[in-house]
Amino acid sequence: MSALIPSIRPLVRLLRPHQWLKNTFVLVGLLFGHAWHDPVKVSQALAAFAAFCLLASAVYVMNDLIDREQDRRHPKKRHRPLAAGTVSVSTAVTLATLCLLAGGVLAVFYAGSAPWIFLVYVLMNLAYSLGLKHVVILDVFIIAAGFMLRILAGTLGIGVAPSQWLLLCGLMLTLFLGFAKRRAELNALLAESAGHRRVLEHYTAPMLDQFIGIVAAGTVISYALYTVSAETIALHGTQALIATVPFVLYGMLRYLWRLHRRDGGGDPAQELLTDPHLALASLGWLALVIFLLG
Repeated sequence: MSALIPSIRPLVRLLRPHQWLKNTFVLVGLLFGHAWHDPVKVSQALAAFAAFCLLASAVYVMNDLIDREQDRRHPKKRHRPLAAGTVSVSTAVTLATLCLLAGGVLAVFYAGSAPWIFLVYVLMNLAYSLGLKHVVILDVFIIAAGFMLRILAGTLGIGVAPSQWLLLCGLMLTLFLGFAKRRAELNALLAESAGHRRVLEHYTAPMLDQFIGIVAAGTVISYALYTVSAETIALHGTQALIATVPFVLYGMLRYLWRLHRRDGGGDPAQELLTDPHLALASLGWLALVIFLLG
């Protein structure tokens, strides 16, 4: 048994289960669409969540396979199982295939009425790994599109109409996280940045700071406008959602502080799991939203 655990651990790391936290975007529709009392929609949303977990892990494995030589030159990514040689290429291919098949079954048969969303997600990420990640600005829009597909799977996919304001806010937030990721990579790799990720040749710190400032402001403003829109008030029967805005603003500012002063910002899931301020701001926002919508 003790010999089995060390052999399984690299496989688990290769799947990056902590990144599954990103797939909670799928559950936004249940919350803001008042669909949590519908057992059919809840089961479909949970199936979509599980499908994205499996498909995302397959994408991570494929990306690590393609990037393993570059990852060996990265100060942190060189410890990834494929870059470090603790998992063989054949094992990684088998693992990715199993995740794709299992995720595909969930997407087609259990995760609602829009399996095309999951297919687009896989194809888009494959194109990203094979070359689109080298296209400046488009690379970040593709990252954001992955999050938006999660939101659509948990809204359109299960029969919940998404708010246009909420979709706009989701787009702004995911662009913020994408540009922050590029800024963190630029911070970490310094002069060797272009040798690891080619697209970083086209970014500069001042440029990324401008992009981040624009989408951070867009996130807060679009969310604030969502909370006070007539459509939102009519749907939820409350004008008090604006009280959740300070949690969003604090979380954004805290994330920026970690990006510039703590060498963070490269991994949103890791930041949320390791920073108590971000975790409490997120939990406080969620608790207040549930209380106000309940």
